[in-house]
Amino acid sequence: MADTKELINALSTKHGVERRSLLPILQGIVEKENYLSKESMLEVAKVLDISAAEVYGTASFFSFLDTKERGQYVIRVCKSMTCDMKGKEEILSTIESVLKIKLGETTQDKKFSFLETNCLGLCEEGPAMLINDDYFVKLTPAKIREILDRYLRNEI
Repeated sequence: MADTKELINALSTKHGVERRSLLPILQGIVEKENYLSKESMLEVAKVLDISAAEVYGTASFFSFLDTKERGQYVIRVCKSMTCDMKGKEEILSTIESVLKIKLGETTQDKKFSFLETNCLGLCEEGPAMLINDDYFVKLTPAKIREILDRYLRNEI
């Protein structure tokens, strides 16, 4: 927790301690710690002098602010209607088959978490997914296997 307090103090020095600083501070925590723990959200509430409910409400509203520990690589498949019409279900099935996990789960080795997310803004190139900060478009089952194989072999 000492490291988390130091991180939050550094982020609040950088972004300020006003209510408007909440989102950049939460984003900074996720960037460093991969998710928002209950303790980190309580500490942010103290530092910004706002309620813990307000911090949690903001964190749980945005899908990229994880409030559960996630794997090293977070796979987010676009769940828009366009991606759905372009074969998203096949993509989901392929990921489940390759990683041996269901949507919403994390692999036992904590390497991958598998989620759906709202529109990634790539409708013309769907189906699309994001692995951490890397976008992948025009997905097919074969392309998914190739991408995941590179991650599994630590080539990315």
